[in-house]
Amino acid sequence: MKLVVLYLLLLKATATSFGGLSSIPVLREDFVVRHHLLTDRELNLAVTAGRAGPGPNGLYVVSVGYLVAGMPGACLGWLAMVTPAFLIIPLAHFVGSHAELPRIKGAIRASTVASAGLLAATTLRLAQGALTDVILVGIAAMSFLIFSFSRVDSLWVIFGSAIIGFVSGTLAQ
Repeated sequence: MKLVVLYLLLLKATATSFGGLSSIPVLREDFVVRHHLLTDRELNLAVTAGRAGPGPNGLYVVSVGYLVAGMPGACLGWLAMVTPAFLIIPLAHFVGSHAELPRIKGAIRASTVASAGLLAATTLRLAQGALTDVILVGIAAMSFLIFSFSRVDSLWVIFGSAIIGFVSGTLAQ
């Protein structure tokens, strides 16, 4: 893949998202479904690697770039991740001065709802590839319940899940 095309695809994903994991549907559509550059498993790996360490929420875009094109791809992923930050200042100034217009309010609300729908649909597709046995389904269910009904820090849930995965993998051998 040409590096310019890789940058434009990654930029498309970061520029059309609202932060966090909301660019995953665009990444999946472009890299897994349309161009077959990654599998769902590799996209899961990129998201996990990008979210496991400290740093920006969208750091997994760098991991996607790395998996597709090595270090040059990672550099382009970083560039695509920071480019919208430089573009948002003039856009925020324009929208801020026109924020009370009904059309702009409606566009912002509609794009937020559409992003939530895309994220939900993509999460289900990625979960199908990641939840391959009973233990992983149990970890996902327990994590959901813990995050939904308590204020336990996510670090402890990840740490506990890693221990359960390690123990279950050791017992399976």
